Amino acid sequence: MATVDECRQALHDLAARLEKNAETRGKLDFDRTLACRVPDLETAFHGRLNDGLLTDIADGDDPKAKIALIANGDDLLALVGGRLDVTRAVASGQVKIKANPFDLLKLRKLL
Repeated sequence: MATVDECRQALHDLAARLEKNAETRGKLDFDRTLACRVPDLETAFHGRLNDGLLTDIADGDDPKAKIALIANGDDLLALVGGRLDVTRAVASGQVKIKANPFDLLKLRKLL
């Protein structure tokens, strides 16, 4: 079972990967607040997606976030680690992403 620290680190790893991708592909005009909720650990994190980068990662939920990613700890680690396909995970209900359709399309470009 994943820990809170592992989930926090996974988000920082994701931020580093997005930064590396932005260097090769260019930045994406995208500015949204993000909440990552981990129900099995009863914790949450929040940050900001800005120009294709994930910044300002902090503990705690942001109930007003424009994008919410909801996943159990093990699923979050697998998703960020590339062992879980985001499309399949969302389609099966294993991972939930709450966002407007246009934001979902932009999110696909980031990953």
